[in-house]
Amino acid sequence: MKIEREEDRRKGRFVIYENDKFAGEMTYVWAGKSKFIIDHTGVEENYSGRGMGKQMVMAAVEYARDNNLKILPLCPFAKKVFDTYKEIDDVRA
Repeated sequence: MKIEREEDRRKGRFVIYENDKFAGEMTYVWAGKSKFIIDHTGVEENYSGRGMGKQMVMAAVEYARDNNLKILPLCPFAKKVFDTYKEIDDVRA
């Protein structure tokens, strides 16, 4: 599995691939210079239930920590991950 981040000045996404095939994405929009909002997480049906959504959220958490950023998880899936794993509250906006 491989996760890549793509971005422009206003929005971005984390994309997950398995064997070089698109498996899902988590999209976000910037809310200022130090915060982004996760607004959607989706995994292709044939990859569902394998933890890929959580892996993308955790990739966003790592990116936020590395860049001193905060995350507002408005996407219901991302919010559930944040609510479940309190150890990532340090980046929650």
